[in-house]
Amino acid sequence: MMFPNIEAERARTGMTKTRMAQEIGVTPDTMKNWQNGRTEIPASKIVSLANLFGVTTDYLLGRTANPKA
Repeated sequence: MMFPNIEAERARTGMTKTRMAQEIGVTPDTMKNWQNGRTEIPASKIVSLANLFGVTTDYLLGRTANPKA
């Protein structure tokens, strides 16, 4: 996965991959393409994921180790 913190947050919350995709309005196949690096995650969906997990976009992108900073 290109952004392991996304997967870490999904696992931390106990959310399934299908549920995570539903929550941000994409298909599980779209999520799989992002995870495999086939397509880029749109900025709007990174923001949606950050809001879903209550963390910063910088954390999800691996720019900081602190999820709240």
